[in-house]
Amino acid sequence: MIRALYTAASGMSAQQANLDSIANNLANSGTAGFRQIRMQFEDMMYQNMITPGSPASEQTVSAGLQIGLGTKASATEVIQRQGDFNQTGNTMDLAIQGGGFFQVQMPNGTTAYTRAGSFHMNNQGTLVTANGNQLLPAITVPSSATALTISQYGVVSATLPGQTAPATLGTVQLANFANPGGLSAMGGSLFTPTSASGNPITDAPGGSSGVGTLQQGYLENSNVDVVSEFVQMILAQRAYESNSKVIRVADDMYQQINGMVR
Repeated sequence: MIRALYTAASGMSAQQANLDSIANNLANSGTAGFRQIRMQFEDMMYQNMITPGSPASEQTVSAGLQIGLGTKASATEVIQRQGDFNQTGNTMDLAIQGGGFFQVQMPNGTTAYTRAGSFHMNNQGTLVTANGNQLLPAITVPSSATALTISQYGVVSATLPGQTAPATLGTVQLANFANPGGLSAMGGSLFTPTSASGNPITDAPGGSSGVGTLQQGYLENSNVDVVSEFVQMILAQRAYESNSKVIRVADDMYQQINGMVR
């Protein structure tokens, strides 16, 4: 019965972590570019009371007797389902229709990746994120430029004084990964690559590497399905209750055993 106490406690601990993940998803249901995080679990080690395959008689072998010792949260997966688009009318807002990520430069010089396409110009005219991280490759818009246009293929152009034809200012490049679900979330709607995600593959929007196209004047909403998260929350609550009931039952059985010596 001691085993039952610790096994049930591991289940309660795992469901607490699951609930924490669900709470984070619900809290970010209105965050542009947010990606749903799904908790994954695995069973823990087993105690072999009878080893599977051991002789049961001279002519038969035993199927074994194994008792599991609980569960644990083993990994989190970033769900890369496309979120809904929200039309903002802001010419510097971009949404990716399909796969891929914007590349931004962090203050320490490293590159991070995001689906949140809310950009604006800093004091030097360079396109940056809401947190001031520079879009890569860098695109600088002259202060005199008008009618900024970003095509679905990432070409940034604007009308400059004294010119009749729009001038090309640069091209937005996107990055894709062999396994986007293996990216590591770092907050601020930013991700960093891991060995599970693979190295980034950069390409122009609509390119052959599988990256999507851009939609100017739109932002991608969070891909969290609120109804699904509420269902998962109820399931986590019931699993937590079930494990707590196992602890109470095991405690009652201990109480019965202790009462035998009276």
